[in-house]
Amino acid sequence: MWHHLLKLCRLLFLGLTLPFRIMKMLGLCAFYKRLFPLLAYNITSSYNVKMHEIKREVFRNIHRFTNTDGTLRLLEIGCGSGANFKFYPDGCTVICTDPNPHFEKYLQMSMQANQHLTYEQFVVVSGEDMKGIEDESVDVVVCTLVLCSVSDVQQVLREARRILKTGGAFYFLEHVVGDPSSWTYFFQHVLQPVWYYLGDGCMITRTTWKDIEAAGFSELHIKHIEAPQVTSMIKPHILGYAVK
Repeated sequence: MWHHLLKLCRLLFLGLTLPFRIMKMLGLCAFYKRLFPLLAYNITSSYNVKMHEIKREVFRNIHRFTNTDGTLRLLEIGCGSGANFKFYPDGCTVICTDPNPHFEKYLQMSMQANQHLTYEQFVVVSGEDMKGIEDESVDVVVCTLVLCSVSDVQQVLREARRILKTGGAFYFLEHVVGDPSSWTYFFQHVLQPVWYYLGDGCMITRTTWKDIEAAGFSELHIKHIEAPQVTSMIKPHILGYAVK
């Protein structure tokens, strides 16, 4: 009964995506690519307030990967508007990457507000193909609320491992699918077709922890939580770090 209801509701919401699919075929989604950074900037500002303590927990030991000369070179995959900058340690050198060039305006605002960091460059590139970044060239890779919208999670993780120095760390904070017996799981699957278009490709039904566990890191610290004060659709989260 449960599965039949899920399929029926999902079909209903799949039908509601018809206008979005037509817009995509006509090439009209380019405007949304320009608009999305503004929406994301406002959403992440609110998200940061609600998740402030949790983000502090995620990044609390990032200094562990500082080199003996005191340097720490960090690359962020899908940096967006720079919502994580305030949590990085003083003097850290940051390489920003994102496939959407329209984030740069908001990224500059975050850079101005977080002058305790050194910003090396902003590279417009997808997480699946960071060929402009040299092998084993960074101490830390950060990826938050990104693996939900990439086309190939495993390839992003391979790229993260490629550019990380041996002994470097991959830090993550991602929303994931809920428990199969929960209403969150039900509504995630029902709303997924519409959410995909409104969230610029965001998938709320991914079991991302399985990909990270299978990525071949030598050490993994992962925690499942229910995020406070956020919509139930993205309440289930994973956080932690993995060492190459």
